[in-house]
Amino acid sequence: MPTTRLLIEYDGTDFRGWQIQPEGPTVQGAIEDALAVALRHPVAVVGSGRTDTGVHARGQVAHFVTEAAVDAFRLKASLNGLLPPSIAVLAVAPAPDGFHARYDARRRRYVYHAATEPRALDRRTRVHLWPAPDVDAMNEAARRLVGRHDFSSFCRTKSETTNRVCTVRLARWGPGARPGDFDFEVEADRFLHGMVRGIVGTLVEVGRGRRSPSDVADVLAARDRRAAGPAAPPHGLVLDRVEYDAPPA
Repeated sequence: MPTTRLLIEYDGTDFRGWQIQPEGPTVQGAIEDALAVALRHPVAVVGSGRTDTGVHARGQVAHFVTEAAVDAFRLKASLNGLLPPSIAVLAVAPAPDGFHARYDARRRRYVYHAATEPRALDRRTRVHLWPAPDVDAMNEAARRLVGRHDFSSFCRTKSETTNRVCTVRLARWGPGARPGDFDFEVEADRFLHGMVRGIVGTLVEVGRGRRSPSDVADVLAARDRRAAGPAAPPHGLVLDRVEYDAPPA
């Protein structure tokens, strides 16, 4: 059956994450409800990853399979008319046979937004950090995360994932658009449950002088969540982009 690919943006504030839960609204649930109305039959939607409660996305990718004919232009318009304003479908397109939004993803990029000044307009997507942390120290620590490592120390203890080895290609803090804004960019082949928030929480401890940058190597080696810092608040985290191999010409 034909596969259709979606590119989705959402404000995760009012959702219990991406994945359908027994209680509370979810992004996946809202999209499946809207598709059922637009296509006039139920469909299952598969996302590239499961963002946690309160986490946002600029570039979530999902797919679904249906026997119904899909007009991408009309379906996009229908979905955006049916979905709540906190979810936007940015693109609808046919996908190659066998495409899988999760398993075919090669790289994922998250951005964590923070600020040393209070923000009103960005309060749902940018965390206020005061006193201002030492960004140079945090970057020195972040460089030690790059490469192929076991990230068990940054994975939630209740996670059922047994393979906790990830290859991080990028991990750095940089300035945001306004004075006082700064963002953490991290890119990897895969991420564990709670991994980015655990990393950010640990790096902020480095930035506040509670750990040295060299401690990150010991945290990785411990393979124990208790060795790392607390999870950073969810609302600063955004799934920015998911990349796939180019389809054959």
